[in-house]
Amino acid sequence: MTDWKDLRKELLKDPEFRAEYEKMQPKFEAVSALIEARIKKGLTQEALAQKIKTKQSAIARIESGNVNPSIGFLQKLAEALGKKLVIQFK
Repeated sequence: MTDWKDLRKELLKDPEFRAEYEKMQPKFEAVSALIEARIKKGLTQEALAQKIKTKQSAIARIESGNVNPSIGFLQKLAEALGKKLVIQFK
C-alpha cells in the first residue's frame, strides 16, 4: 500500500494536479490549524460547537473543507479556542 507522502509526490509531477493542489494549500493549512487548535484545547467538535452556539455539523463541515466560513465565524472559533485570528496577504 502506498502512503500519502509517496502518492502526493507522484501526483505532484502532473502540472495540472500541482496547480490545483497549490491553489487549495491555504485552505488545507487553515483547516489543519483549526483541527490542531481544537485538539490541543481538548475539545470535541460538539464541545467547540456549544462554545460558539452552533451545531457540531457546522464544525465538521468546516473541518472537512466543504464550506467557506465567514471571517466573523472564524473569529468566533478563534476566541473559543483562545487564539487570535490573523489574516495576511503575502
